[in-house]
Amino acid sequence: MRNPVADQARQYEMVARAIAFIRSHARRQPTLNEISDSLGLSEFHLQRIFSEWAGVSPKRFLQYVTKQYAKQALRESSDVLSVTLDAGLSSPGRLHDLMVTCEAMSPGEIKRGGAGLAIRYGTAPTPFGDALIAWTGRGICHIGFLQHTDTTDALAALKQDWPAAAFVPDQAKAQQFGATMFDAATQTRPLHLMLRGTNFQLKVWEALLNVASGTTVSYSQLARMANVPGAQRAVGSAIAKNRIALLIPCHRVIRESGEIGNYYWGADRKAALLAWEAAQKHGQDSQAF
Repeated sequence: MRNPVADQARQYEMVARAIAFIRSHARRQPTLNEISDSLGLSEFHLQRIFSEWAGVSPKRFLQYVTKQYAKQALRESSDVLSVTLDAGLSSPGRLHDLMVTCEAMSPGEIKRGGAGLAIRYGTAPTPFGDALIAWTGRGICHIGFLQHTDTTDALAALKQDWPAAAFVPDQAKAQQFGATMFDAATQTRPLHLMLRGTNFQLKVWEALLNVASGTTVSYSQLARMANVPGAQRAVGSAIAKNRIALLIPCHRVIRESGEIGNYYWGADRKAALLAWEAAQKHGQDSQAF
């Protein structure tokens, strides 16, 4: 039986290469023919891959990768956030309306480096490449994209974060988590996260949970949401420490200029995530380039 998420993961590699080409030639706005030539594909094949992966045509998808679109999205989110913050409301924005709950580790637990914890882990395909997922009996503690198919470096980094924990492979459960993250219909209970960070980092990560899918915010907007206005630099540092990709959506934070900015798992992957979410938000479009 075909696995749709695994198929999307394979398609992502091609989409990521296309995005990298587009970003490196953004000033002259490359045509679909130029992009397909750079990938060694026909225009028809590239059109089909984009439409299958993102649900929209390359033309529409590429609009979501531009700085102009990013600036417009920031202006729109500013209006929405102003109303939300003034009213003291919360509008959680999760992938496909997933239910997510969080629990913070105590400083003592963090200091012990995971002593007494059994951390299960495995890899799972996502529409943005394979990811390493790890969890304890108290919740998911790590989701990180693999830079290569080899898990050696990613697993070594995970173990460095939790030096005293016991690690147990569990590929079946990891793939179950991966599937649930992109299909709310399969979710039977909330995905629980176990967060390891300082009080300030926790405050920023909790604010991130209120940034809706298909929406972007600037560092200053997120600082306001976290109730630490003016602390953009510290907010940026907290974002960089996030090790739970997607479910704590740090990819939705961009620069005031509309630039994508840095991302722990790669700027091209961040651009793909943002464009994919924008495509889901704005609906289907099969119009040709």
